[in-house]
Amino acid sequence: MRSSTHQVTHLLRAWGEGEQSALDELVPLVYQEMHRLAQVYMSRERSGHVLQTTALVNEAYIRLVDTTKASWQNRAHFFAICANVMRRILVEWARSRQALKRGGAAAPLELVESLVAADEPGQDLVALDDALKDLSALDPRKGKVVELRFFGGLSVEETAEALKISCETVMRDWKFAKSWLRRELGKEKPVAVRTLAAH
Repeated sequence: MRSSTHQVTHLLRAWGEGEQSALDELVPLVYQEMHRLAQVYMSRERSGHVLQTTALVNEAYIRLVDTTKASWQNRAHFFAICANVMRRILVEWARSRQALKRGGAAAPLELVESLVAADEPGQDLVALDDALKDLSALDPRKGKVVELRFFGGLSVEETAEALKISCETVMRDWKFAKSWLRRELGKEKPVAVRTLAAH
């Protein structure tokens, strides 16, 4: 069951103002939803990915806790930031795996659970991330809609709440962004295009 929007928003604001006890109350309320977000991300990864859902949640939690004096607007804003953090972690992981396979000396991610060598470096995620950066440079809002809907697993309503726009605008941006990303990814990354087309 989802945590109370009002209660989470109150605790987020208190934590953002430096009240550390608010974080202790907040974690049990948001952990399940953070885990749900992580599951959405991991479901888009290839089978056999060595980064487990719990490790992704824990790393995201660590990075969020290190955020000081954040101006949390509400529950939707918090989960939008969670989605962004989780995406960054997976992209960093995929890029580091690619660099290691090419012989580069990439710094390892500091994950709670150790990473071991994997057969799949997450090339499709990297291609999609690169294309999303290009889209965000052209239209930041459309980039955020993709990030929240595709990567974060947020509903149309949650995305609208997080971005403070209408559901109709979310749907228009989502439709345009999917078409633009499909064109950018083209034939070079068919797996990424098929994954995007399924949403």
